Amino acid sequence: MPLYECVVIGRSEITQQQVDTLADGIVAQIEAEGAQVRKREYWGLRSLAYRIKKNRKGHYVLLGIEIEPAALTEMERQLRLNEDVLRFMTIRVDEIDEAPSAVLARKSDDRGFRGPKPAGRFDSGRRRYDDREEFRAREEYRGPRDDDEDRGRGQEEV
Repeated sequence: MPLYECVVIGRSEITQQQVDTLADGIVAQIEAEGAQVRKREYWGLRSLAYRIKKNRKGHYVLLGIEIEPAALTEMERQLRLNEDVLRFMTIRVDEIDEAPSAVLARKSDDRGFRGPKPAGRFDSGRRRYDDREEFRAREEYRGPRDDDEDRGRGQEEV
C-alpha cells in the first residue's frame, strides 16, 4: 500500500482533548478501511502564517499512514466536512520516518541560552558603522576627503 503523511490543522477554540478525539476519529476511520496508522504526532497550538476562518492559531497533528487511494479520498472528504478542521494536507512519501519530526525535534531543544546580552541598557552592543575595519581601510586607501572643496564647487556653479 502507498504511504502518506497528513497534517491536520484544528481550530484554536477546541481543547487538546478534543483534538485528540478528532485524531482518534480519523485513525478509527482509517483502520476501518483496512489501512494502518504508523505515526501520530501532536505538534501543539501554533501560530498560523495568516488568518484562516478568523483563526490566528491552530492545533497541528501529523499522521503517517499506509492507505489505499480510494480510502484516502474518503478520509479527505470526511476532513472537509468536519467544522473543527481548518486545513489539511496529504502528501505521498516513499517511507515514513519513525523518528520524531523536525517540528518536535526543534521543540525539545534547549532554549535557555540565546547568545550574549547587549553591552548596556541604552547601548545595543553593536559597533557603529564607522568603527568597522573594512570602512576604516577604505578611508585610508581613498585618502583624506576634503568636503569643503566639494561644497565650494557647488556654490560657484550656482
